[in-house]
Amino acid sequence: MELNGKTALVTGGAVRIGAAIVRALARAGADVVIHGHRSVEPARALRREVEALGRRAFCVRGDLRREAEVRRVVRESREKGGRLDILVNNAAVFHKDTLRSLTARKLREEFDVNLFAPLLLMRAFAEESGRGSIVNLLDRRITSLDRECLPYVLAKKALAEATRIAALDLAPKIRVNAVAPGAILPPPGEGMAYLKDKAGPIPLRRRCAPEDVAEAVLLLLKNDSLTGQIIFVDGGQHLL
Repeated sequence: MELNGKTALVTGGAVRIGAAIVRALARAGADVVIHGHRSVEPARALRREVEALGRRAFCVRGDLRREAEVRRVVRESREKGGRLDILVNNAAVFHKDTLRSLTARKLREEFDVNLFAPLLLMRAFAEESGRGSIVNLLDRRITSLDRECLPYVLAKKALAEATRIAALDLAPKIRVNAVAPGAILPPPGEGMAYLKDKAGPIPLRRRCAPEDVAEAVLLLLKNDSLTGQIIFVDGGQHLL
């Protein structure tokens, strides 16, 4: 896919990895729709940054836990952009819960945003656009048995399978791929020292950056022969 002149919706695109993806898309010539739920001011600031690059940018708000809101976000994105060629499912929540500490409410919180929303967004994108490319953001933990964040890992593992199923279901007009980042950024409120202490060993001994994830997203979007693929951007941690 030639990205110049295309329009992309990035969920959770106002901050962190989402913002890096928005910037990379804009630099590649795409117009962007920046979705956010509570990050209103960061979304507006990023919109101005994208516009300074000479690309069109729009902001949409929506609670992705609600099916009607998911449909509205996709529809409004297409209407604002005039078209919708790309969907990047980046929005996510993360909580640490073990088997002993989880509750039905905590399970729903993780699955609503990390699994159900991307599924509904993919369906809405297919209905609204009919063709294009989707990239889902996963987590390198999909290859592990991380007991400390069971609901989150289960949701991301399920989204990995959903990526492959959707790649078959939506072919040939829509390609569906995924990127699985490792420990890229520390939690809000924590510094990089926290990440160094908690991330664990990295075979390449190189800390991955949000821009590395964004470049992997662009690679998957540009190559029209790729679908059902998962790229790990983790310095090799998924191999351990």
